[in-house]
Amino acid sequence: MSTQSTRELPWPSVQSGSTGADPLERAWSPQAFHVLAKPTGAICNLGCSYCFFLDKEELYEGSRFHMSDEVLDQYIRQLIEAHSSPVVTIAWQGGEPTLMGLDFYRRAIEIQDRYRKPGMTFENTIQTNGTLLTDEWCEFLKEHDFLVGISIDGPQPLHDVHRVTKRGEGTFDKVMRGLRLLQKHEVEYNVLTTVNAVNGDFPLEVYRFLRDEVGTTWMQFIPVVERVDEHGNPAYLNGMIASDRSVGGEQFGKFLSIIFDEWVRNDVGTIFVQTFEAAVRNWMGLGSSGMCVFNETCGLGVALEHNGDLYACDHFVEPEHLIGNINDVDMGDLVASKRQHTFGMDKRDSLPQFCLDCDVRFACHGECPKNRFIETPDGDPGLNYLCAGFKDFFHHVDEPIRIMAEAIKGGREADAVMPVMKSRDEAFESAVRVASRNDPCPCGSGEKTKRCHGGGQTVAAEQPGMPSGPGRPRTRVRDRR
Repeated sequence: MSTQSTRELPWPSVQSGSTGADPLERAWSPQAFHVLAKPTGAICNLGCSYCFFLDKEELYEGSRFHMSDEVLDQYIRQLIEAHSSPVVTIAWQGGEPTLMGLDFYRRAIEIQDRYRKPGMTFENTIQTNGTLLTDEWCEFLKEHDFLVGISIDGPQPLHDVHRVTKRGEGTFDKVMRGLRLLQKHEVEYNVLTTVNAVNGDFPLEVYRFLRDEVGTTWMQFIPVVERVDEHGNPAYLNGMIASDRSVGGEQFGKFLSIIFDEWVRNDVGTIFVQTFEAAVRNWMGLGSSGMCVFNETCGLGVALEHNGDLYACDHFVEPEHLIGNINDVDMGDLVASKRQHTFGMDKRDSLPQFCLDCDVRFACHGECPKNRFIETPDGDPGLNYLCAGFKDFFHHVDEPIRIMAEAIKGGREADAVMPVMKSRDEAFESAVRVASRNDPCPCGSGEKTKRCHGGGQTVAAEQPGMPSGPGRPRTRVRDRR
């Protein structure tokens, strides 16, 4: 599963749109943009059942899926030339990018040094499943200050449900071995957790595992939304149904809300959750949330295939969203083209009226267009599949995030919210203690106190048991035919 790096994207300097008919005519002038380079294309050593990108192998039938030195040189040179900002992020993803071997990345560092502009620095990032990491790999990553994203879906029973080898074996132990190597060599890393229909029912188990056992201080929670046809087969951008593996909309909202309640009382300032950080930025009215999905427009996060093909977005690697090839047209011109500018503005301009009227639109902005495949209550197309969950979540966190935003604006730290939450929790517990058993519960549920919080604790909702054993690997497209 691939996603954007947590490195924050600079906000573009947007020029007035072009009226020309040529889709490659320049329509804006970004100071910087973000490229997810896939040197092995969709090739991976694992067979994670929810990984949509494994199917992209079919786009390049017969390919070796190995970025050549010529394409590597073109990519880095053009990326550097297109940036007027002093910092350039060079991001490697897949598939599994470590399959390229260390020598490939040594050459990449040499090319960066060759084309570096005066005063320019590079932030190298790599997203990996961690199973192929070695001491040698980690020594290299540490030496060159790589930020490593490592994919873990929670404790072993939850991780191994979908993150399996091509033979259906669980990968948890191998991933944890790779993680411990990163820690041993003091490599900077963060954790990417995909939230699916299974681990989505275990928010606290996932969060506490990542915090207490993995020991990470930065987490990304990425919802699995796999679009399928009426027969349950992957249909990518054309599917109008979410697969059984996909997290439910309300399920994802509850997952985030439960973790937020734990985080806002205990971990603000020490644990960083990407979605929560983005929410605070949007509540503060900053120009960018730091997450493309929660920005008003997009278009500055493109995907580069192993052969030089450049696509509008990592989630839009489909023929109709191919912008061009960097061997034929300069990358900077492709990103600045009218076609890509239109793609980015469509995120804002295609919102249905239901979203335009939403009170938390400023926090969500319709999330990612790839997930907009259900209808609004009025029957209009283009509503995000996760809408109900995001709306519940943003309403749930509104007050504490306002407290954090005001603290930051006042020159204080965001963790000022924690004693406020503690004081409110104590006041609530006191109210429950003095309430009559037949009075409405102070929590506002409408239930009598004796049937709600009156027993001194909330009755835990029934939760499914942990899965047992790994799941099945993803079936290759050619084998589904």
